[in-house]
Amino acid sequence: MDIFAKLQNIVTPLRISNDPAELYCYSSDASYIKGTPDYVVMPSTTAEVSEIVKLAQKHHIPIVARGAGTGLAGGAVPLCGGIVLDMSRMNRIIDIDIRNLQVLVEPGLIHADLNRALEPHGFFFPPDPGSSEMCTLGGLIANRGSGMRSVKYGTVTDYVLDLEVVMPDGAVIRTGGRVMKSASGYDLTALMIGSEGTLGIITGARLKIHPLPEARAAVLAHFNELEAAGRTVSAIMEKGIVPSACELMDSTTIKAVNTYDANLNIPDCEAMLLIEVDGAPCSVESGAARVAECCRELGAFDVTIAYSEPEMKELWAARRLAGAAVTRLNPGKTRVYIGEDIAVPLSAIPEMLREIRNISDRHGLNIMTYGHAGDGNLHTGMAIDTLDEEQWEVLEKTADDIHLAALRLNGTVSGEHGIGSARGMYMIKEHGGALDVMIAIKQALDPHNIMNPQKVGLE
Repeated sequence: MDIFAKLQNIVTPLRISNDPAELYCYSSDASYIKGTPDYVVMPSTTAEVSEIVKLAQKHHIPIVARGAGTGLAGGAVPLCGGIVLDMSRMNRIIDIDIRNLQVLVEPGLIHADLNRALEPHGFFFPPDPGSSEMCTLGGLIANRGSGMRSVKYGTVTDYVLDLEVVMPDGAVIRTGGRVMKSASGYDLTALMIGSEGTLGIITGARLKIHPLPEARAAVLAHFNELEAAGRTVSAIMEKGIVPSACELMDSTTIKAVNTYDANLNIPDCEAMLLIEVDGAPCSVESGAARVAECCRELGAFDVTIAYSEPEMKELWAARRLAGAAVTRLNPGKTRVYIGEDIAVPLSAIPEMLREIRNISDRHGLNIMTYGHAGDGNLHTGMAIDTLDEEQWEVLEKTADDIHLAALRLNGTVSGEHGIGSARGMYMIKEHGGALDVMIAIKQALDPHNIMNPQKVGLE
C-alpha cells in the first residue's frame, strides 16, 4: 500500500515529503522530546485535511497536527511516526467583523499578525503568549494557552466562539456559532480547546475581540524578600484592583537578565514585580497609584510608575528577556523546558516560591523563577549539559519535585503550555477519576487512537 502516493493524490507533490532531512525538521518542538514522522503534509484547505484524516483512519496511521512548533511539552512531536500535518499554509484572516466583535481565522495564522490587523480598527485579541511573534492561533487554542494579560482578560478559552474541526473519521463539524453565548447542547468548543489534537484537528476559529484600552500604566516594584513579592500579588487583588498583567522575576532571573543585557541595570534584589493597569485614563492613574501604595506597604523598597509607551516598553524589556537569559548563568549549557509551567492558587504563591528555592538548594541546580504571578502561573528555567546523563537525572528529579509541590498546594502541572508527552504521568494524581472520563471520551471519538497518540496521559 503506497500511502505516499495516496497522499500525493490529495495535495500537490510540493506539499508532501518523506525526505529524511525534512522529516528531521518535524521531529521535535521547542521541548526536549523527539519523534520522527513518516510523512509531512502541508494542507491548504479543510477539504484536504478531511481527506488526509480519512486516509489515516482507514489505514490506522497516526496523525499529528503542527502549528509553528513553539510548544514546550512535546505536543506536536510524532512519537508513533505517521503523518505530521503542517498547518502553517492555512493562515488567512477570513473575516474581521467589528460590528459583531469577532474575527474568523484559519489555524496557521500567527498570533501577532492578527493583532497587527486589528489595531487599525481599535481592537485586539487579548490572550498574549510570550511567543506571540511565532505561535499560531491553532496551537494556542489546542493547548489552551494564555499569556501575560490573562489576569484581567482571561485565557484563550474565553475568546473562542466557534471552531471548525476535522474529527478522527474525517467528518467536519462546527462546535459553536456567531453568537456571544449559547446554552444549546454540549459545549464541544470547550472540549476541543486544550485537547492538544487528540480529539480532532482545528481548521478554523471564530474568536471574540476586545476594544484596545484608552490608557495604560506600568508599576515596577523591587523587594528584598521573595515571599513579600508573592504576598503582594494577592494583596493587590484583595484591594479590588484587577491589573491587566502582574509579572514576577526572582533574584536568579534578575541576575541572568542583567548578565544578558547590562544596560537594563536592574537593582540587586530578591524579587521584582511588574504590574500593568489599563482602561480609562482616570481609572488607570488611580489604579497605578493604589498598586504602588500596596507594593510599598508590603515591603517594596523601590517603586516606579510609567505612563508613556517608551517608558513602559523599557520596563517590560527585562521581563521579555527572561526566557532567553536562562543560559547566561550557566555558560555552555542548554535550557531544557521541563517543570516550567506550574500554577497554584494566588494565596499559595509565597509558599510555592519558597518551595522552588528549597528544591534548587536541595539538588544544587540554578532555577530561575518568573512568570504570570497575577494568575498563579510560575515558570521555572533550568539549564544543563544535555550530553551529561547525571545532569539529566538531577534535572528530572528537580522537575518532579516542582510538579509535586504544585499539586500539594492544590495547583496544576500546566497553567498554559499543555500536557503533551512531558507531563502525562501526573494526570492521574491531578485529576483522579476525571481522567477515566477523559479516556472514555478519547476512546469514543477516536477508537483507533490515530489522533496524536501517547499524549495528555490518555494511555
